[in-house]
Amino acid sequence: MKVLVTGAAGFIGYHVCKRLCAHPECETLGIDNLNDYYDVSLKRARLAELEAQQAQHLRGRATAAGGLAASALGADSPGGPNFRFVQADFAEGDVLLKLWAQFRPDYVVHLGAQANVRYSVTHPEAYVQSNLVGFFKVLEAARRHPPKHTVFASSSSVYGASATIPFAEDGDTSHPLSFYGATKKANETMAHSYAHLYGLALTGLRFFNVYGPWGRPDTAPTLFAKAIYSGEPLKLFAEGRVRRDFTYIDDICDGLLKLLLYPPLEPPVPPFRLFNIGHHRPVETLLFVRMLEELIGRKAQLELLPPQAADVPETCASLDHIYAAIGYAPRVPLEDGLRHFVEWFRNYYKPE
Repeated sequence: MKVLVTGAAGFIGYHVCKRLCAHPECETLGIDNLNDYYDVSLKRARLAELEAQQAQHLRGRATAAGGLAASALGADSPGGPNFRFVQADFAEGDVLLKLWAQFRPDYVVHLGAQANVRYSVTHPEAYVQSNLVGFFKVLEAARRHPPKHTVFASSSSVYGASATIPFAEDGDTSHPLSFYGATKKANETMAHSYAHLYGLALTGLRFFNVYGPWGRPDTAPTLFAKAIYSGEPLKLFAEGRVRRDFTYIDDICDGLLKLLLYPPLEPPVPPFRLFNIGHHRPVETLLFVRMLEELIGRKAQLELLPPQAADVPETCASLDHIYAAIGYAPRVPLEDGLRHFVEWFRNYYKPE
């Protein structure tokens, strides 16, 4: 089967592509513009990991074929025959439509977006272009050449001031506190309209505080670990009392890829669904820091600050709907996930 993944060089996109590349009968096309919102070298390192994984597969296939040269098996772009990567901005012009029409994906995983709640306060135009215009390009390409199923990234940030804990998919999402959350809410509404008008099978996933190896440098685990290693002040808003539903990347990939193969069918009408995908065990950020301190073996220099206007005080995912649909239940406890993260952090950043 053919799978198109946008945001392939991003944190979640990399892990999804890595899973897909492990299946010899799956052909994956990854798209990413490699923008400089954060260090591009991290994105390129993720792509290099995918390339190395595919080179290993090629050697195995060559051996199984009796010595057939690996170069004869596929393309020369990163990843070889099972994974191809194209550096392109899917929000620009008809770039995505042309790639989509040529590749003709059976399934689509749309993860390309501008992330980060706080960055949306100072750079809202980036969210309009990537999250609104870009998502429109995805929907239009799907309308022209419908895949069997498109899964797209939403966010727990759609839940705002009026949401009740735990957040449930049928709860109030009419008052997001950040512009980032507003763009993700708009994505859900746009997807519903295209599902209704054109019968497209679309599923949105509201991610809850995803963490793990190869994570973005602007997220809490990496920011906290860097501050602890360097001895610089570690800023905790709301004096560290904010509670977050940290979800390990392997659990995210398990749920996403299983859902991808089970598109919504009629009923419902339209073929559109929304699911939370989280851990359902929120912890205070101060406790999260204490766990990192123990794993790293150093104490943080804490700077306790007031709450920020764009932050919700707590996130917690109700998992009833996704469990009923595919039996999803997170398997990785925070203690294990953080240990894996710290091991990767040490290997990649090599702190003193």
